[in-house]
Amino acid sequence: MSDVENTIKAAPFLSKSKSFAGIASAVIGSFWLISNCVEMLDSTEIMVIQYPNGTLVAAVEPGWYMQWFGSVAKYPMRSQFSFSSALDQGAPKNESLKLRFNDGGHANVSGVVSWEMPIDHDNLIKIHRKFGNIKSVEQQIIRPTLESAAYTSGPLMSSTESAAEKRNLLLQYMQDQAKNGTYQTRTVSLKVPDPLTGIEKTVNAAEIVLAGGIPVREQESAAKVFGINLLPMTINQIQYDAAIEAQITQRQVSIQAVQIAQANALKAEQDAITAEKLGQAEAAKAKWAQEAIKAQKITEAQQFLEVATLEAKQAEQYKNKQMLEGQGNAEKKRLEMEANGSRRLGAPNRDRYCGK
Repeated sequence: MSDVENTIKAAPFLSKSKSFAGIASAVIGSFWLISNCVEMLDSTEIMVIQYPNGTLVAAVEPGWYMQWFGSVAKYPMRSQFSFSSALDQGAPKNESLKLRFNDGGHANVSGVVSWEMPIDHDNLIKIHRKFGNIKSVEQQIIRPTLESAAYTSGPLMSSTESAAEKRNLLLQYMQDQAKNGTYQTRTVSLKVPDPLTGIEKTVNAAEIVLAGGIPVREQESAAKVFGINLLPMTINQIQYDAAIEAQITQRQVSIQAVQIAQANALKAEQDAITAEKLGQAEAAKAKWAQEAIKAQKITEAQQFLEVATLEAKQAEQYKNKQMLEGQGNAEKKRLEMEANGSRRLGAPNRDRYCGK
């Protein structure tokens, strides 16, 4: 078969292929036009659109926006930054923050902090023009802000204090300075135990300068300058130098020993008080038992006295009765005798008067 005949037979197929290619090109071109003309903003993001004429527009509300062939940069509305010493938390190297305390001790602090992008136009445009993406924001704003806060928080306490009585203050100092700005401090002399020998020594420590009870700021926080809201951070580990760890462990053992001794002394004191109270209770019980016996005997004696008094009164009354009865009988006999005597004396006279 000649080349001409082959060409004629293949013509319908080539025509169809060109039609499909045209349709595909039209579809792709339509998608390209749409994708470069409008942009969808998710509710968890914010974005900055740079139009071909150089105009920058910030978008914070979710929905569709006209792009008009401009470039789009999206940022998460909220993100979390990790500063950890562990290499299994997404970072290829140790990202923990370094602390230096006023006693010369060192530590690395690990944790996380959540932060929120500003939603006002000016700060969004300023962040976009200076940094351009979320990674640069974290490495050039968030991390330096945390490092500065850690650097100025360490000298406000000793290493052992940061592990005990001022542990919460360390977190408070770091959070406040990261959010609002570093403190203005002055140097003071303090006596603290040496982390190696435990012997007390004089060191130069930092003290916060206050004005009306409010800390004076050395400089404003970089996060605050750009309108970024730092949420409360979480510290999950403080890794001290080996010598500091040994001193902290020794201090904890000593504190536990003191606490045990105090608890034993308190228990002994309580036992003594308990014994005293029990003795007083037993004494009171014995006393009241004796009082009960005494009261019983007094009652019996009173009863006996009352009975004896009553019997004495009865005897007195009986005696008086007998005396009265005796006196009555004697008087009766006397009267009878007198009567009998009168009769005897009167009988002769009666006979005389009667002629006898």
